[in-house]
Amino acid sequence: MSDEPEVITRVEGKVGRITLNRPQALHALTSNMIALMTQALLAWIDNPGVRLVLIDHSGERGFCAGGDIRMLAESGAGDGREAREFFFTEYRLNSLLHDYPKPLVAIMDGITMGGGVGLSRPCRYRVATERTTFAMPETGIGLFPDVGGGWYLSRMSDHIGLWLALTGARIKAADCELTGLATDYVESSQLPALKAAILAEPSAIETILTEFEGDAGRPPLAAHQDEIARLFAGDSVEAIAANLKAADTDWAREQLAVLATKSPQTMKVAFRQLKLGGAMTRFADNMAMEYRIGARVVQRHDFLEGVRAVIVDKDNAPKWDPPTLEAVSETLIDGIFAPLPSTEEWTPLP
Repeated sequence: MSDEPEVITRVEGKVGRITLNRPQALHALTSNMIALMTQALLAWIDNPGVRLVLIDHSGERGFCAGGDIRMLAESGAGDGREAREFFFTEYRLNSLLHDYPKPLVAIMDGITMGGGVGLSRPCRYRVATERTTFAMPETGIGLFPDVGGGWYLSRMSDHIGLWLALTGARIKAADCELTGLATDYVESSQLPALKAAILAEPSAIETILTEFEGDAGRPPLAAHQDEIARLFAGDSVEAIAANLKAADTDWAREQLAVLATKSPQTMKVAFRQLKLGGAMTRFADNMAMEYRIGARVVQRHDFLEGVRAVIVDKDNAPKWDPPTLEAVSETLIDGIFAPLPSTEEWTPLP
């Protein structure tokens, strides 16, 4: 075990710095990491010496690959208490970031998935590099696109957010800029100089990002935007699958094949999550909804089976239950979204 902290927090000049420091696990979030970040962010709110917060990571392999999935699955196989506590505090951090009163900068260098999206997306400035890979891959392990996915993905144009949620598609920097997931593109070789410039003059952040802006190239997703807008406009996951089947293009067939590998339960959860989240007017209400979902699905068959198949045994052959979209009843989904007992509901930080 390393003696280094999992998150390094400090103030440099007028910048509060948060550096994820669990490189051997691609900075996958633990409860301790969430606590360290929350503590630092709360301390800096009323610190007039902190003008801006910069979130980055140590090493070169990725910004943040998500949450501690093995812990969640082990807890879910038991009483689920530790998993619920993790979601509760993680969602409080997501909400704190969303409403943070000072500018936030995330350096999305490398893998930015799941929990990493929850850290980066609330930031005003989101810097991608040629190494950035963005995804919300939860439907492939029976979880759901949480950490604010119901809010952010539902607000993306042309149903791209729903496409990302259902398929778990991985996209690179140019597509992140196209869709607004990233605000800027900087070559990874320029990151040390970029960070130094921000630390030297945080008030000039917009000018600095403009000076360091590179060319991410043509976004591959642009060629399919119209198809996504049309085919993912269905009023149910079954309707979307029918649209893809009827389109009978190479791209549509590829999407249909991808959806066939995902948890039917999770796809229906994600569809309703985005529909409800898109209609909400407060981010905290979305997080309360996502906590209800998380508190339940973490103990359901599909999450435990998905983790077994993809992460533990790596046979990539999960046996979903229910096995088809048609077999996932609205009653089942209603139960996942139902209110929790009043003493167990999620609340933002006081």
